[in-house]
Amino acid sequence: MLNPVVSHEDWLAARLDLLAQEKEFTRKRDALTRQRMALPWERVEKSYSFEGPQGTLSLADLFEGRSQLIVYHFMFGPDWQEGCKSCSFWADNFNGIPVHLNHRDVSFVAVSRAPFAKLEAYRKRLGWSFPWVSSGGSDFNFDYHASFSAEELAEGRANYNYTAHSNLPSDMVGISVFYRNDDNAVFHTYSCYGRGVEMVNGTYHFLDLVPKGRDEDALSSPMAWVQRHDQY
Repeated sequence: MLNPVVSHEDWLAARLDLLAQEKEFTRKRDALTRQRMALPWERVEKSYSFEGPQGTLSLADLFEGRSQLIVYHFMFGPDWQEGCKSCSFWADNFNGIPVHLNHRDVSFVAVSRAPFAKLEAYRKRLGWSFPWVSSGGSDFNFDYHASFSAEELAEGRANYNYTAHSNLPSDMVGISVFYRNDDNAVFHTYSCYGRGVEMVNGTYHFLDLVPKGRDEDALSSPMAWVQRHDQY
């Protein structure tokens, strides 16, 4: 790979042209963010239970007294021996983030269906400190379309990224966002799936800065190169 090599003047002209497009992209992204913030909400009427280090928790408990909650749906089914390697790639970006979110009235937690003891062992293995709880005792992951029953998959009606699918694993990645008001009522404000979760992966954004970019076009699948960080 070798891009054209030019004079500084020609390089600067090309860079300024790209800068104008980058600024336009930033303005469009800001406008999209405002649309996301203005989405209508739906009230969470169902009760959900989670298992964490202090025992059983409700969805409201996950807010830890704050008004906003981000849930990362981490792919780790009840019978899996390890968490998904791609979700593990994402999770390497999470340490150190929650304390900053907390100071903007936001709590963060990863949620998986695997038993809490299994999550805790995997978290310790990979050196993570972010909050992580099990939703294995409730329908939470199913209701927010990050997990699917065998029947849904067999009948091709697993709802993932707002489209029906059949060829999926039992658990997929996603992000769901919630708001809690002063009366402790909880509202679902946003969810995204698939490439929608790329916004929280700093490594990909760094790779997008370099000449080869993500360099995934020749691979069997985009993240075929990814390993858990203790397996490279």
